Amino acid sequence: MTTESLNLLAGVGEDGRHLYTCPLCEAMCGLEIQVADGQVASIRGNREDTWSRGHICPKGASLGAVHHDPDRIHRPMIKVDGEWQEVSWEAAFKRCTELLAPVIEKYGIGAVTCYTGNPLAHSFSLGRYTGVLLGMSGIPLSYSPGTVDQWPKNLSSHLMYGGWWSFPVPDIERTDLLMVMGANPAASQGSLLAAPDVMGIIDAIRKRGRVIVIDPVRTATAARADEWLPITPGTDAALLLGMTHTLFDEDLVTLGELAPHLDGLDRLRAVAADWPPERVAGVTGIDAERIRALARELVRTERAVVYGRIGTCNQEFGSLASWLVDVVNILTGHFDKPGGSMFPRPAAWSVTVQPIPGLEDGAPEFGRFRTRVRGAKEVLGQVPVSCLAEEIATPGEGQIRALITVAGNPVLSTPAGHTLDEVLPSLDAMISVDLWLNETTRHADVILPAPSPLEQPHHDDLILNFAVNSIANYSAPVFEPEDRNRPQEWEILIRLTGLCTGTPAEDVDVAAIDDGFFDYMAFTQGLDGAELRRNYSSTDLTGGPERILDLTLRTGPFGDRYGENPGGLTLEKLKAEPNGINFGPMVPRVPDVLGTADKKIRLAPQYLLDDLPRLAARLDRAPDELVLVSRRHLRSNNSWLHNVGPLMKGRDRCTLLMHTDDATKHGVATGDVVTVTSAGGHIDVPVEVTGAIKPGVVSMPHGWGHGKPGTRMSVANDSPGVNTNVLSPPNFIDEPSGNGALNGIPVTVTAKAT
Repeated sequence: MTTESLNLLAGVGEDGRHLYTCPLCEAMCGLEIQVADGQVASIRGNREDTWSRGHICPKGASLGAVHHDPDRIHRPMIKVDGEWQEVSWEAAFKRCTELLAPVIEKYGIGAVTCYTGNPLAHSFSLGRYTGVLLGMSGIPLSYSPGTVDQWPKNLSSHLMYGGWWSFPVPDIERTDLLMVMGANPAASQGSLLAAPDVMGIIDAIRKRGRVIVIDPVRTATAARADEWLPITPGTDAALLLGMTHTLFDEDLVTLGELAPHLDGLDRLRAVAADWPPERVAGVTGIDAERIRALARELVRTERAVVYGRIGTCNQEFGSLASWLVDVVNILTGHFDKPGGSMFPRPAAWSVTVQPIPGLEDGAPEFGRFRTRVRGAKEVLGQVPVSCLAEEIATPGEGQIRALITVAGNPVLSTPAGHTLDEVLPSLDAMISVDLWLNETTRHADVILPAPSPLEQPHHDDLILNFAVNSIANYSAPVFEPEDRNRPQEWEILIRLTGLCTGTPAEDVDVAAIDDGFFDYMAFTQGLDGAELRRNYSSTDLTGGPERILDLTLRTGPFGDRYGENPGGLTLEKLKAEPNGINFGPMVPRVPDVLGTADKKIRLAPQYLLDDLPRLAARLDRAPDELVLVSRRHLRSNNSWLHNVGPLMKGRDRCTLLMHTDDATKHGVATGDVVTVTSAGGHIDVPVEVTGAIKPGVVSMPHGWGHGKPGTRMSVANDSPGVNTNVLSPPNFIDEPSGNGALNGIPVTVTAKAT
């Protein structure tokens, strides 16, 4: 960007042109926002952004509508005799103390828990400071959507590489063969894969090579691919084992330079011998010879990669599938190599990826505790989020009596969320940090509103760990907060942390806790935090997430390490580059990235091998008449954006996709309302008949079910849809990880009487 164009950028809160990185998904698109008369006038892609180069999706274009949403909460609210009242921040924090302190005094901190939502991964403050609440408050167990999303990937990465967030991602910009399993980047823009304009990249792959999509639904991504292979939901691990068998059986295994860094190859060979393609073809619905051909095609293509995502995670064999995606990439010679599966090199390291105490080297020591009611085992510090409702509802020692929610809506986004909806009113205290009065926060006693995304800076944290390029891109806020004296999100979390440890929320020494957190982060990098803070005292980085960002940039791979690497990256230098800095594509990182004790990749973790008998039993199980899978849509993002008018235009998207043959068998047509029933419950939903789905499979979108009394979501409530999580049995899980199985749920469909 020229000096002249830099001068055209408006300051915070001013009319004019602003550059901002979209915080809504992994694409991290650079936006050019025009502000006129204090309002967002237009948003378009920033063509000079060094990462996204002008790409934008409908969600990013609607960010102004999120900011200006008349339903958004601007001031703290407390509930008095069942009615909401706006109060000052001081009064709100005092009310938090009045509610939470007696619970802790009477029952102990074990009676308090926290639910943290997906927006944390995209939030400048929350992404860096939720660790304070979870790590310093004393709350023994928290819940998150991780166990209905990517926990199998966390588990397999922990066991294989010794890092629970060490996710290899497909180098799609340089591959010639992309095999996609259970992912739909045409809707999601990429998930555990951060790349700009993924569908444009996929089109480019097709011009020079091939794209194969393996999915029960002919998604928009599958429609753009060279080949669609419809697979029976929940059988991805069986398919991958058939491919693994082929690689060993036909002497196709290609390890190359990775060979010295592998452990367990012989054990893996012995295991794979029991899984020939003929054994798995029937259950997967993919012919045995096609399974062999997939393995051969991967080996014979110089630059190829398998990418598995949410469909391979939230199913009953999610951990096996997540592990085997990496196994196939390793055995075909497409791991830690350009065009294959590689470990990203984030310019700033994330607070989230710090090792879990006691599990630093990938040790499989899970079940260190179990839940009180169900006896569900802990895995990587989490238990199934579906346990939360029963832990609130069941009396006895250890009963959950107080809940803090942070940017989450578990009533709509977790299995059996309708049950959670029923029990939340029984809590002694509920405090929510959120922008909206939604299906979950309507039950709170106090709502502490966050600034809108455009009222705070942005630089991605966790998402950089999935990025195909090493990038850094700082965005200044577009607007000043309406109340300039209001606390930021990170300050709210620190006050709640102090309250949990015995200090009234209104009296918490925010700066002291912030300094302690900074000192710990510096300690993890071998630095003296107190000394660094003295150096910051003469700058404007005296606390908060910008100081943390400067630390993580300076101690990252391109940083100046506080003078040790002159000319290296600092936050000051990054702010001088409003289009961001792109340090280039991924590079080989094995063995340096490995956190295992012996610095080797564990190809055959025994903890995962122990789950193979359960998969073997699945092969002999009688097929269900119909099974349910989830789906995504480009104009939606879980339950977040259903109150954004521009995104809700058009036809009803909350429908049940059903194959033409199944619809004929059940005597239903497009537009008919049917009752869908599972072991978890039932819902009524309109049918959408299509040929773009495997017979025997039906599909529903996630995140709907609005229109509940007491919410203030005027747009969403006009198109409420139904909550598919009613159909998710709480105990239908991937057993090794505890992740909810939201795909492959057996259901029945009956026409609803008129």
